[in-house]
Amino acid sequence: MKEKQITLKVKGITHKQWSNLLLELNLIKKAWKPYGVDINLNAPGLRNVLSWGTRVHDYIRPTRQAGKSVSQNKGS
Repeated sequence: MKEKQITLKVKGITHKQWSNLLLELNLIKKAWKPYGVDINLNAPGLRNVLSWGTRVHDYIRPTRQAGKSVSQNKGS
């Protein structure tokens, strides 16, 4: 089958809109994969946007200093 190519030229887009567009295209890529469609995306900043935009609960903000614990009350 012949390879098909689409070129998008986007003007007047903000950084947030650009990252959202790349994330949406990545979702389309993942959704079509089971049907045998292989989509390759090439865009400036694609790797960084996908690495930050597809994380799920990777970062846990430290709430206490290391080594300090809180003991529970034993009851009255």
